[in-house]
Amino acid sequence: MQQLLFFIDKISTWVGQAFSWLIVALTLLISWEVFSRYVLNHPNPWSFDLMIMMYGAAFMMAGAYTLAKNGHVRGDVLYGFFPPRLQAGLDLALYFLFFIPGIVALIWAGYDYAAESLAIREHSTLTANGPPLYPFKMVIPIAGVLLIMQGVVEIIRCVICLRDGAWPKREEDVEEVDVDKLKAMVHVKDSDIAEADRALVEKQGGQP
Repeated sequence: MQQLLFFIDKISTWVGQAFSWLIVALTLLISWEVFSRYVLNHPNPWSFDLMIMMYGAAFMMAGAYTLAKNGHVRGDVLYGFFPPRLQAGLDLALYFLFFIPGIVALIWAGYDYAAESLAIREHSTLTANGPPLYPFKMVIPIAGVLLIMQGVVEIIRCVICLRDGAWPKREEDVEEVDVDKLKAMVHVKDSDIAEADRALVEKQGGQP
């Protein structure tokens, strides 16, 4: 079971990391458009539409990845103090009450939205040479399918936690540096750092 959960996690992670490169492309596009507009005096009217679509695609396709890493923002002022079983029970209820219906609606509506756009080969009408919209709209149902897959994995994790009283492991990923964990890894204490600071000040002749 754990291997299956990790497999879905890996799919969500791979997709999220692949689409994260759109941020690099978006940065380059914005930089080029600023240069083209203010230096070359030749703005590209289609660039703004393309920027919105690139950002939207990155945002949508990162949803399952963020869910896999338990990275979505939550009001955890009280949640963090709950025992694991209570956390799992609360999460499970919210998944069935809000997450599953919402994502199913997203897939259903997004599929119709994308199919209509593809059928007419829809292009942006904000400019005369606007970019095609149907590839961007097809991202909506695809992102929904990835989210529902990851959501099922999270529901299984809640059930496992309710049974075992502890959250099952997740795939490791890049995390922000935790100073306390870093100190523990290198066996450094606050007193050692303070002593090193005093030695440095004495070496510099008492100058801060």
